[in-house]
Amino acid sequence: MSKPLADRVRPSSLEEVAGQKHLLAEGKVLRKIIESGEIPNLIFFGPSGVGKTTVAKIIAEKCQKKLYYLNATTASTSDIKSIIGELGGIEAAGGVLLYLDEIQSFNKKQQQILLEYIENGDITLIASTTENPFFYVYNAILSRSTVFEFKELSAEEIVPAVKRAADFLSAEKNISVVLDDKVAAKIAKSCSGDVRRALNTLELCVLTCLKDGVAEVNEDVCEQLLSHSSVRYDREGDEHYDIISAYQKSMRGSDPDAAVYYLARLLAAGDLPSACRRLMVCASEDVGLAYPQIIPIVKAAVDTANALGLPEARIPLANAVILVATSPKSNSAYEAINSAMDLVALQKGGAVPRQLQNKHFDGAEAKNPGQFYKYPHAYPNHWINQQYLPDDIKDKKFYVAGDNKTEQKFKEYWDSVKKHDSKKD
Repeated sequence: MSKPLADRVRPSSLEEVAGQKHLLAEGKVLRKIIESGEIPNLIFFGPSGVGKTTVAKIIAEKCQKKLYYLNATTASTSDIKSIIGELGGIEAAGGVLLYLDEIQSFNKKQQQILLEYIENGDITLIASTTENPFFYVYNAILSRSTVFEFKELSAEEIVPAVKRAADFLSAEKNISVVLDDKVAAKIAKSCSGDVRRALNTLELCVLTCLKDGVAEVNEDVCEQLLSHSSVRYDREGDEHYDIISAYQKSMRGSDPDAAVYYLARLLAAGDLPSACRRLMVCASEDVGLAYPQIIPIVKAAVDTANALGLPEARIPLANAVILVATSPKSNSAYEAINSAMDLVALQKGGAVPRQLQNKHFDGAEAKNPGQFYKYPHAYPNHWINQQYLPDDIKDKKFYVAGDNKTEQKFKEYWDSVKKHDSKKD
């Protein structure tokens, strides 16, 4: 069985890599590193199919090191030790470059095995991950590596790769591939920023349309192969934003049926990031202090969804979306921070009150030396009346308790404490 088109047509130079101009354009840091030939340990993170593996292979060619590839989801400790055993051999005389895909799937012990060889330079590590490396990569490896973020590609960045692949197929199969700009753009838009997926779709289109040595890729065949996601959901167009808007507004409006429907629309299009992000926003913005425990619950559901991937990700996300939709609502914290930030933008407020400052001695010029901070825990109910806001806005109110049971209970408690204290005064 031949390799997928994405592998057969993989770029061999930085100029052919789709997108990532913030890293690979002339004068950018990563390009300078690659051109120098002195390659440090690198960590690439970003979505699938955006060029991480391609750039790693170009680097290996450039620095003339023996390239080893491991996928951490399937590799074992013995695989690491096997590579270590090759060190010093004839094939690895110029050094070893290990490309470790999905490094977040290696446990701490497996990552530690590599550490000694990374430190002494026997192995140059290029690791890739779709997760934030600052959360998932062992700190000792992270501190010895330079991290670069690969970004999701736009349709415009993918179109040239699709056309180049069409030319490659023409030469490889000795056929004529006819691909107009409109169809190339449709394929590019359908792939959610993933070049690999776009090229694999192109190859299917060519095989389907091939007749008498000519493959005229038409829009009808393209739509059939792209299935429902490309027809009903354009991540570059208005529908993308309409569905996301309806998704969040349905949760905010406490309609679990509509919310789970729009979740299904997002997931059918493969847009897991938007489904997760808006869910977390809604938990914080729209449920908020009415049910503050919901935020870690939703975060756990999102983490589980990302660990599972689609299609199983739909299950924890459905639980969380229905929970958000059916929870009591409050946007009091959202309104409070907006109000505070509006005031900060106007540069109002002034100096922090003296009793709150992080200094305990005054200069000779102070008219009334001393901090005068009152430690709340030293008083009944762990509260004492003192000024916290700057003088210019000392009476400003940002937070207004919502009319839900949780916030009203807290308000009742503090009203009672402060009223009791004022009577003593």
